[in-house]
Amino acid sequence: MQIIDSHCHINFPELGDDIDGLLRRMEENNVTKALCVSVQLEKLNEILDLASKHGNIYASVGVHPDNENCEEPTTDRLVTLSNHPKVVAIGETGLDYFRAKGDTEWQRERFRVHIEAAKITQKPLIIHTRAAGNDTLDILREHGRGDVKGVMHCFTETLPFALASIELGFLISFSGILTFKNAEEIRNVAKAIPIGSIMVETDSPYLAPMPHRGKTNEPSYVRFVLQELARVKELPVDIVAQKTTENFHKLFLNGKSA
Repeated sequence: MQIIDSHCHINFPELGDDIDGLLRRMEENNVTKALCVSVQLEKLNEILDLASKHGNIYASVGVHPDNENCEEPTTDRLVTLSNHPKVVAIGETGLDYFRAKGDTEWQRERFRVHIEAAKITQKPLIIHTRAAGNDTLDILREHGRGDVKGVMHCFTETLPFALASIELGFLISFSGILTFKNAEEIRNVAKAIPIGSIMVETDSPYLAPMPHRGKTNEPSYVRFVLQELARVKELPVDIVAQKTTENFHKLFLNGKSA
């Protein structure tokens, strides 16, 4: 059985510098690949170094939507950085109004910059959306319909949002939140949408799944998300592992397994 962590931040200091131990625990838990996602360009070299040294680690290029104190990306800059052979996606990008104060047009403009980079490179988008579902879909419809694909990561939105995202060509990725006691609405979404539109992730070092909630998360814990997804979907764990792995390969690796 193979499991893939489709979204993590293993370069973050919360996980320390024991990358060998982290990779060993991944192997022990059948986690064969992980996508380390960029949130600011200033730290991108850390991710690219990890991806270059380890064949099962992949990278993205992007700036998180609510990251204000950082280098502002341009489309040209994102396109250039995405030429690295281990970069498989643009993001994470999107909109986050949860803590936003004042005008948020700068977030929307940054999102558009990432969409244009995805169009040029033909790489999928990794989208973060929080308290901004309508605007996220509106911008994708305006600027990306038919031209971009990607994933709605760490999904916490509604079933109508999920179905609209799938219609636009996006997958839905569930994190450890799926295992939380108060996440029944998200479990209902997971039950309702097709397995061919689903991936699993940790978003580590955050959002550790049960039974590790409140602790530092890591890619090996994605198996708990997978197990909960299998329970919700009433499918064998190995089938859910196979399907979510295939979905990752199709989206990020052009259908290839390596």
